[in-house]
Amino acid sequence: CCESASSNYFDVTSFSLFDIPVLVPVTIICILLFFLGVAGNVTIILIFMHYKEMRTTVNMYLSSMALSDSLIFLGLPSDLYRIWKYKPYIFGNFLCKFIVYLSETCTYSTILHITTLSVERYFAISFPLKAKTTITKGRVKGIILLIWLCASVTAIPTLFLFGVEHRNGSLPEETNECKCREQAAHSGLLETMTWLSTLYFFLPVFCLMLLYGLICRKLWRTAHNLEGQQAATRERNHQQTVRMLAVVVLAFVLCWLPLHVGRILFAQGNMVLYEISQYFNLVSMLLFYLGASVNPILYNVMSQKYRKVVCKFLNHGRPWQPKHFSRSIKTSVEGLEISSFM
Repeated sequence: CCESASSNYFDVTSFSLFDIPVLVPVTIICILLFFLGVAGNVTIILIFMHYKEMRTTVNMYLSSMALSDSLIFLGLPSDLYRIWKYKPYIFGNFLCKFIVYLSETCTYSTILHITTLSVERYFAISFPLKAKTTITKGRVKGIILLIWLCASVTAIPTLFLFGVEHRNGSLPEETNECKCREQAAHSGLLETMTWLSTLYFFLPVFCLMLLYGLICRKLWRTAHNLEGQQAATRERNHQQTVRMLAVVVLAFVLCWLPLHVGRILFAQGNMVLYEISQYFNLVSMLLFYLGASVNPILYNVMSQKYRKVVCKFLNHGRPWQPKHFSRSIKTSVEGLEISSFM
């Protein structure tokens, strides 16, 4: 009887889904991803703000996507608190709803940025002359605003789906949880949002695979129609671009697929898979934040031009620069247009 009472007391006071040996390394990884992601994405934004030469249409998409990825990390402290102690939730009903809404909005926004930018790159590579007159900075600004508006509107149902609730017959200050509301789940809203989130992932993945396949085919044909040294140079650029495409698509799928699989499992409500799904969701959370921090790393690894711009910004991060430095930045931008079009 005493052992049972002690066990019940431990369950009530710990309220943690995972053991300390699991929580500690996960927390360390999350903190590293937080600083890496915020520093990398903020650096991208500052570079594009400081230098007019960097304000190309491609970089406008990249800077807006960097803002979206940065905002995603605002939900990391709440997620860390919940894996350490999922109840009582002490941040209140508003923050519970807002953090989920912001995370969902930024998730949709990032996906739409990647897809839209891929469409633009296909259009620019396949129809270069027409793209010069069609793809303007004014139109890109309008598209970016439309992306954020679409993401914000489609994420609104999460405000009604999540909230702070406590178990009947228990004290709110002891058992409050930020979770999917039972009423919303029974009404079908959970299933609807699961399908919407799933479409937001799989449709863009299908579009990305199709577009990248068409881009590779176009580059391959262009390279083989050229002769001499120019053909060899284009072939090397072609191979670098194909590698960039493969890495981008692979990183996108690996980082986002587990999140959507976990949501589907959660929506099914199968209690047999409950414990397994908790650890699966933990891995999904780490990959989710990795996805929000990986883009600056990809730019640095895959693009030598981008590395040069970052190094110059870190060494001379001021709005004023000598003229020869501005010309060097402009040359780097021209290379960035091709090699890091993500």
